[in-house]
Amino acid sequence: MEAAAYRAGPQRNAGIDLLRGLSILLVVLHHIGLRIRLSKAALGDVLPETLLNALNFNGYEAVFIFFVISGFLIASHALRRSGELANIDLRSFYARRFSRIAPCLLALVAVLSLLHLLGVQDYVIHREGQTLPRAIVAALGFHLNWYEGMTGYLPGGWDVLWSLSIEEVFYLAFPIVCLLTRRRWMLVLLLLVLALSLPWTRAALADNEIWQEKAYLPGMAAIATGILGALLVHRWATVRRGLAYVLGVAGGLGLYLVMFQGRLLWSLLHDGYMLVLTGAALCLVLASAWARHDRAPWLGLAWLRSWGRLSYEIYLTHMFVVFAVVRLYKATGSDVAHGYLWYLPALLACWVLGKLLERLISAPSERWLRSRWLHGATPAAVALQS
Repeated sequence: MEAAAYRAGPQRNAGIDLLRGLSILLVVLHHIGLRIRLSKAALGDVLPETLLNALNFNGYEAVFIFFVISGFLIASHALRRSGELANIDLRSFYARRFSRIAPCLLALVAVLSLLHLLGVQDYVIHREGQTLPRAIVAALGFHLNWYEGMTGYLPGGWDVLWSLSIEEVFYLAFPIVCLLTRRRWMLVLLLLVLALSLPWTRAALADNEIWQEKAYLPGMAAIATGILGALLVHRWATVRRGLAYVLGVAGGLGLYLVMFQGRLLWSLLHDGYMLVLTGAALCLVLASAWARHDRAPWLGLAWLRSWGRLSYEIYLTHMFVVFAVVRLYKATGSDVAHGYLWYLPALLACWVLGKLLERLISAPSERWLRSRWLHGATPAAVALQS
């Protein structure tokens, strides 16, 4: 699950960073919550169970928000560089994707493989039909989601790579489709059909729970939604401030319904609730893009924007922290009522680990690779761009 940094000149988009930060936070809270539930802790006596469950069990939905953001950001960068997606530079596009994805991915696979070989608990691949070499091929070949659908869940450190498989298969094909279609209306039509197919592609896979959650087409539908948003912003660089405000309110309401009224939405729409999710994410992204010059970054939320900037690094590494914290929680015999006390140190450790990965591997590797592969680029010019 990788979403590139959105830049217009030297400035990042604070609203999009906030949305990314919220999304990665929900993913981490979900993976902690599967093991230490907030509703079973003492917080359940003072806070509504609906709120605590919303914090713990919206990680899957958060990944689809990431998909929408990813489609928007990567298409936006391509449009700024090429003017039209039909003019996209294949070599440049793939070089940027590789330099962003590969260094951290290779480092993660190497560490997970070593932990498996050392027999470290929580990291050993043990399901029947699964092997370490095959998991490595699935991770690096971007079909780990398919591999899990056929053989069952891999250990958590590997499992997070399912979303990366969807994104990167999409982006391998995306520039080629742009070059082949040539006409914008044709590309828009294809993207629109894909985006709206989300409920039906999910429903068609209901007989395999893992594959339904992690199949290619539903995730690609969310990415296509984000690309459509990028085309809108490219076509209309500015809109009335009131429209951006309305989109922000609509997006916030949509996310509220998904997170807090999920059962109601499901009873009314079934898999259609996913369109509410991707539509809400698109509204928030568009509101952020069109209102970026109208308001300063929200005060007091710098920490959440920081999570957004490190979302890829935190996503890849947070399961190391989750497993370690849960082991300590159990080893110390902590009362379930005080389970919530482990959340804050876990979240802090996730941010620190993500920051270290970004500082030591992600940023320097990306600069080095792009300065060599992109014609006329310098390390300073390509730093943290996508």
